[in-house]
Amino acid sequence: MATTMRDQAEAAWPGVPFAKILEIGSLPEGHEVAAIGTLFKDMKLKPSIMDEYTKDRGMKHALGAGCNFCSDSDGLVLEDEGGRMSLKGTCLPVHELVTGVVMAVRGQTEPGGDFIVSDICFMGLPPQSPLPSPPPEDKYVALISGLGLGKPSADLLKVQLAVDFLTGHLGSNAEQVLASKIVRLVVAGGTVGSMEALATSGAYSRLQAASLHPIKNMDMVLMELAAGLPVDLMPGAEDPTNIALPQQPLHRCLFPAAAGYGSFNRVTNPHHFEVDGVSFLGTSGQNIDDLSKYSRHSDRMSMMEACLTWRHLAPTAPDSLTCYPFHDRDPFILEHCPHVLFVGNQPEFKVSRVTGKEGQEVRMISVPSFYRTPLMVLVNLRTLDCTPMRFQGFAGKDDMED
Repeated sequence: MATTMRDQAEAAWPGVPFAKILEIGSLPEGHEVAAIGTLFKDMKLKPSIMDEYTKDRGMKHALGAGCNFCSDSDGLVLEDEGGRMSLKGTCLPVHELVTGVVMAVRGQTEPGGDFIVSDICFMGLPPQSPLPSPPPEDKYVALISGLGLGKPSADLLKVQLAVDFLTGHLGSNAEQVLASKIVRLVVAGGTVGSMEALATSGAYSRLQAASLHPIKNMDMVLMELAAGLPVDLMPGAEDPTNIALPQQPLHRCLFPAAAGYGSFNRVTNPHHFEVDGVSFLGTSGQNIDDLSKYSRHSDRMSMMEACLTWRHLAPTAPDSLTCYPFHDRDPFILEHCPHVLFVGNQPEFKVSRVTGKEGQEVRMISVPSFYRTPLMVLVNLRTLDCTPMRFQGFAGKDDMED
């Protein structure tokens, strides 16, 4: 990444010399120089790692989704293999940056040792393969996440309505024609949800048998879907698999019925695939959820765009986001730009488009949790336009308010 970052910075700042951080301290004051390194964000409100092991469940939930640990006293430090230096300057978007971002800075040192930044540079969007010729007719990839079959608020009726639509057993003639054009379904994590009741139940107890119902429901739902179209199942934050990214596929023993279909694919999180030459890249949402805790971006779309600009899918891993300790490579580095970037289990549905300096275009999609917002997204492979499909059950109080 350092080589690519230097090429981008040299193109942005022609004639500006580059130096290692350790060498910058010996340069005369007022001498303008550029440096490349990895960012560390000093945050006073950042929770200690010991909080992860606290026995106080109230504290555990307090550190969950919805918290933000930014404060006006946050500072930025740039590090390389030889040293580190504190960054100052009005051009630094402190609250939009996080630990782990590789960037270049331009500026000069001051007597106190701080580096006064006059400009910053990121790598920008990675190279992108051209889109293939559009198909003669519409084809769709369906995105859904957060079924939450193990959550108290799960609505199996709405889940069944979605299954019936996808398999062509629901809707008008026009809707059934639309469903027939869906060539793949991607379930972006959160299928089961919390399984705490199973962990606290005794072996061979009635409580254990009742706690396994969400797993059995998941298998039945996926069996119905796999009988009608290809299905990619990604694990999520609360699903029964390893918590560290990249998450491995859910075990085959969980799907005695669905695993018998060749169209059922247990995939990793993150998940990259291509359909008719259109490149998709998606996560189950942990990377964006973690960014929301340690930055103050305006919305989830700007966080997704930042990941593309930084060329890193999970910049806060392993600092605040658990990941496998790779020692020779970083699997989250974006070497190629996808045509569609999606993130599951988000608060709301949103679609945006980002354009790179070299003409790259990425359609970014925020897929909401189905158990909160019963919505599925259809991505048109011909135009990359997105169509939300909302499912409602009987007209109860919540439905009437919608």
